[in-house]
Amino acid sequence: MANEALIRELQDALGEAHVLHLPEDLIGYEYDATIERARPDAVVLPGSAEEVAAAVEIASRHRVPVVPRGSGTGLAGGAVPVLGGVALVMTRMNRILELDPVNRVAVLEPGVINLDLQDRCAEHGLRYAPDPSSQRICTIGGNVGTNAGGPHTLAHGSTVNHVLGIEVVLPDGRLTWLGGRQPDVPGPDLRGILCGSEGTLGIVTKVCAALVSLPPDVRTMLAIFDSIEDASEAVSAVIRGGVLPVAMEMLDQAIIRIVEPQMHVGYPLDAGAVLLIEVEGVPE
Repeated sequence: MANEALIRELQDALGEAHVLHLPEDLIGYEYDATIERARPDAVVLPGSAEEVAAAVEIASRHRVPVVPRGSGTGLAGGAVPVLGGVALVMTRMNRILELDPVNRVAVLEPGVINLDLQDRCAEHGLRYAPDPSSQRICTIGGNVGTNAGGPHTLAHGSTVNHVLGIEVVLPDGRLTWLGGRQPDVPGPDLRGILCGSEGTLGIVTKVCAALVSLPPDVRTMLAIFDSIEDASEAVSAVIRGGVLPVAMEMLDQAIIRIVEPQMHVGYPLDAGAVLLIEVEGVPE
């Protein structure tokens, strides 16, 4: 049974509607995109950084573990509360607080959906470079927690390369900023350490993200090979030649024969492998 004193304190701090503790309410928070399952003792849905800090401080006093959660799309079990405790679900904190197209900076709450940010940026001829395959669902806070990348990581890097500053709640409930609005903030790179830490070092409550310009033109190519070895050698040859596509993705024959009947994109079923290549730049 959940700690009744813990539940009561959390409800006093965040309101009863934002603290779930009945078994039927907890089922949906037992898992992420993996097969692992574990039930939290309580689910907290904060609406502000101050509420996150309050929940973490209460859990710390009760010596109860806290597991932050975004949309639950992770493939590593990071949002699964294997020791029970409090699942801190950040989806209510989903506002784009600032989008500065001149300085190419956005300030975001952690529950902002990656694709929603991309759509807002596109209105100004900009984009947020990290683009995980789950970007229609995944959150910016989850991207920071896992240092997510995506197909364009090859040229643009992962989340850590595009996060300038992070507001974070520390394990004792204190609220602080790491980094800032510029890429060259003096001192140790604590912002970089937090990216990819899966919520073990602190819980992200705001993100200051760097944006980049949309490319003038994008071209995608499909290369067909007799074997996976030939395709792999082609990748090495491209990189050795000093050409850096923004994305390269290889599919072997087994994957082609799974994907093509579902997607009908024109992959040859008799190919040993195919290589998808994307480049961007100024059109000729």
